Amino acid sequence: MSVFKSLTSNSSALKPREATMAIFMQTSPYRAFSRTAYTTSRRSNSIGLFYSRGISSVKVVSVSNMSNYCTHSGNQVCSSKRRARGPIMAGKKAAEGTKQEDGKYKHTVDLPKTTFGMRANSLIREPEIQKIWEDNQVFNRVVDKNNGGNFILHDGPPYANGDLHIGHALNKILKDIINRYKSLDQEARNNLTPLKLRAKAAKFAKETVKNQMSSFKRYGIWADWNSPYLTLDPEYEAAQIEVFGQMALKGYIYRGRKPVHWSPSSRTALAEAELEYPEGHVSRSIYAIFRLVSAPLSVGGLLQEFPNLYVAIWTTTPWTVPANAAVAVNPKLEYAVVEVESLPEQVSLGGAKKKRLGNVLNEEKKPYLIVASELVPKLEAKWGVKLVVKKRLLGSDLENCRSYNHPIDNKECPVVIGGDYITTETGTGLVHTAPGHGQEDYVTGQKYGLPILSPVDDVGKFTEEAGQFSGLDVLGEGNAAVVKYLDEHLSLLMEESYEHKYPYDWRTKKPTIFRATEQWFASVEGFRHAAMSAIGQVKWFPPQAENRISAMTSSRSDWCISRQRTWGVPIPVFYHLQSREPLMNEETIEHIKSIIAQKGSDAWWYMTVEDLLPTKYRDKAAEYEKGTDTMDVWFDSGSSWAAVLGKRSSLSFPADLYLEGTDQHRGWFQSSLLTSVATRGKAPYSSVVTHGFALDEKGLKMSKSLGNVVDPRIVIEGGKNQKEAPAYGADVLRLWVSSVDYTGDVMIGPQILRQMSEIYRKLRGTLRYLLANLHDWKADNAVPYHELPRIDQHALFQLENVVNNIQGNYENYQFFKIFQILQRFVIVDLSNFYFDVAKDRLYVGGSTSYTRRSCQTVLAAHLLSIVRVIAPILPHLAEDVWQNLPFQYVTEYGSVAEYVFESRWPTLNERWLALPAEEIDFWEKILELRTEVNRVLELARSGKLIGASLDAKVHIHTSDASLVSQLTDLCAAKNDADTLHRLFITSQVEILPSLEDEVMANIPYSGECLIQGNSKVWVGISRAEGSKCERCWNYSELVGSFSDHPTLCGRCHNVVAAAMPQEAVAVS
Repeated sequence: MSVFKSLTSNSSALKPREATMAIFMQTSPYRAFSRTAYTTSRRSNSIGLFYSRGISSVKVVSVSNMSNYCTHSGNQVCSSKRRARGPIMAGKKAAEGTKQEDGKYKHTVDLPKTTFGMRANSLIREPEIQKIWEDNQVFNRVVDKNNGGNFILHDGPPYANGDLHIGHALNKILKDIINRYKSLDQEARNNLTPLKLRAKAAKFAKETVKNQMSSFKRYGIWADWNSPYLTLDPEYEAAQIEVFGQMALKGYIYRGRKPVHWSPSSRTALAEAELEYPEGHVSRSIYAIFRLVSAPLSVGGLLQEFPNLYVAIWTTTPWTVPANAAVAVNPKLEYAVVEVESLPEQVSLGGAKKKRLGNVLNEEKKPYLIVASELVPKLEAKWGVKLVVKKRLLGSDLENCRSYNHPIDNKECPVVIGGDYITTETGTGLVHTAPGHGQEDYVTGQKYGLPILSPVDDVGKFTEEAGQFSGLDVLGEGNAAVVKYLDEHLSLLMEESYEHKYPYDWRTKKPTIFRATEQWFASVEGFRHAAMSAIGQVKWFPPQAENRISAMTSSRSDWCISRQRTWGVPIPVFYHLQSREPLMNEETIEHIKSIIAQKGSDAWWYMTVEDLLPTKYRDKAAEYEKGTDTMDVWFDSGSSWAAVLGKRSSLSFPADLYLEGTDQHRGWFQSSLLTSVATRGKAPYSSVVTHGFALDEKGLKMSKSLGNVVDPRIVIEGGKNQKEAPAYGADVLRLWVSSVDYTGDVMIGPQILRQMSEIYRKLRGTLRYLLANLHDWKADNAVPYHELPRIDQHALFQLENVVNNIQGNYENYQFFKIFQILQRFVIVDLSNFYFDVAKDRLYVGGSTSYTRRSCQTVLAAHLLSIVRVIAPILPHLAEDVWQNLPFQYVTEYGSVAEYVFESRWPTLNERWLALPAEEIDFWEKILELRTEVNRVLELARSGKLIGASLDAKVHIHTSDASLVSQLTDLCAAKNDADTLHRLFITSQVEILPSLEDEVMANIPYSGECLIQGNSKVWVGISRAEGSKCERCWNYSELVGSFSDHPTLCGRCHNVVAAAMPQEAVAVS
């Protein structure tokens, strides 16, 4: 069984808000059925009635592919446009609420009856159903009845950053389907004190949590909304401190000065996952030259031969030139000494790119330049000059070109060997290296002991270390000033605009910089091998997701976990006032953790150093001060496995499943993995499901400027113009989620929503048909399986196969396949065959007749199965159907399931699946034959020979003796339900032994087909023989032979005679 318990996340401006959805279930392996061979170890728990599936405790461990869930082998169904009329049309009108004309035998016809409306009225009905769930505590009832183990879907990490969009809907609805299935302004900020700012942030977070929670509820998301986990809860914060402490004590946490992504607008370091790369960013790029003053012996005489020799570099961040410490080359590349032979004309503006040549190219004395040989033609074209190659040499020969004059402070700086990041794709093949402003530069700088200079302050302005540029904004006037200085000092070859991807702060939407600062880092290198091994132990959906997170984890640098913010969880460290040495050990961390567990992290800001230190250190409190850094929000969310799974008694570690968007490979998936592996030695999840992003119907990214944004609230509740934006309700939105292959990007828009609405309407109509024809059903009426007609046994086989395949796809999270199965089976196959054929015996077969009761037995099984298998996807529709059940459903435990999610998942019925292969094959032949019969009926109708199909007699001839025998058996079937003319919905069927001319002369319409590709069958249509029955509209030669009811056929006479009082019969 699967009953779930959810602990939902609600996000916060303070930190990511995650949640855990836990589902309790016992495990019992099974394998799904395929048509030709199947095995199963699930037990069938029938309770009195064979159709009433009991609830077994199951957890799928292997499933088969979909196999023959359809009711026929063809791709299309050729159905007659005008089937039988009379009582069937009356039934249709009754179902639609149309007033019926009076008839003599109207009271003897069992027309459909149900209070279940054809129109969903979702805007009103869905909130009503949600109120039923809430008022009756259905979620808690389901949880309380659980007696199995845990299935934990850990939810996260959204942020409380505004209204929900369609991506939120996709994400949360996917989680809920699984869950239900397993159950079944800047100046103002400057004036704020830390505590006031934290209080303001917390208030914003909690308000947003409340708003998002309301929206999620309207989507039909089920969760323990009264007990969400929030990362601002003291218990959560204490668990996070514990994770940090464990990593620190293992040596994985250290403080260092490294270049990090820095946001001047937020005045803090940022993680890669906190960046975005908007289209259209244009940088001010330059080609600059630095003069060589000495060269190594390996290239002796180089400066004597070329006295005016420069190295040429290219950079998109001219503001970093003041921090330049070297020029790096690739040792494997070939470089050339080139002479500028001719001066260019002024380069004009070219397209969108603004170009300007530097003054050095206007000088009479021509410079010699060192550039990559491969780039000479490209640079000639770009600079508008002739570059004559004078000498070639390898990059390795240039190492230790002792120095060149720094273009700003004239200091000596070396030429060094860089890494593979130096290519000939752009630039000159030589890289300006500033270890304080780039990760690769930093690594190269460490190798050569280069100084880490970063003359930029927290707000992105040059410090005094930058000399004349001090106080200038590096991304604005400071950048321009550096370019101007280089040009005035003949060090600028060219300036041009350059459009490329550039990192922006995801909160402020403003550009960031790389800047070396003192930060706290997690040494990923210390446990990288363990992390890579843990990734291999996780099941990834889709499988290629493993490649993505593996690549990101294997190549990532150490994780900067400190932030210069007041809100968040503090890094529990004290600094010595004189030496600046940090104080952080097991005792101090444990003491601070206990304080935060009781008082929350605000205590770090309002308590004194003396109170925050353990007893043994309090006499030295005056020598220390508290650190002001807080932890990265991804460390917050990445600790959720410890704070939630590790602390709540009803949960366990690791989680069975994490499900988020594909961007979380560099976010929550990775931060959770790193913290868990570092402290527990294993991944915090057993499986991970990722989904793509929502695009419009044309596959374009949604944006307000394009007007293609799909608002889930408008999808559910409708827009101002209800004709253009009708209210579809939450279930149509959920149906869309189930219909898409979410492993890639998914599309949504008005046309797609209309299609989903139509499919939903047809599904609702199918369920209404089932309800309406079970209005007088009682469990005691059930016909035992071995007594069912062949058509009914085959229908149950198909149903069980479908349920089996659907369960396998739920277990594999392939909801789009479930959508396809439901659309094919429920909406198309059932309606076109079984339901179509069943109407005759349901309406006019007699209220208590064997054939009607057998049909109702099958319909009840379909209703109870279909409503439960759609419940995870369409919970409102399923509950609406359940509340309109004309009978009670009793579980295997003897309790009445008042709500659909108390009924549990249908248990496998092995007997239904045990239909012999030859019987399955036979029904495939019948359905192929029926398709041809319907085609010829259409010809006869077009030729005015017949109106409804009951006006016809079918003639069949084939030389296949086995098929003749099978068809003859059906014509003579003991029960009316299996007779061939009932399957074709005609009045008579005759099997012809031969096709003689005199026979053919009386059959005006005919056709031929190949059954299963080898049995040739001839089909003819003529007018039915006899007279038309007033009650069922079938033609029969017995009509007129009964004195009491001369207008009835034999079957209807028996039904009416049994229903009418005996004295009335005597009088007639």
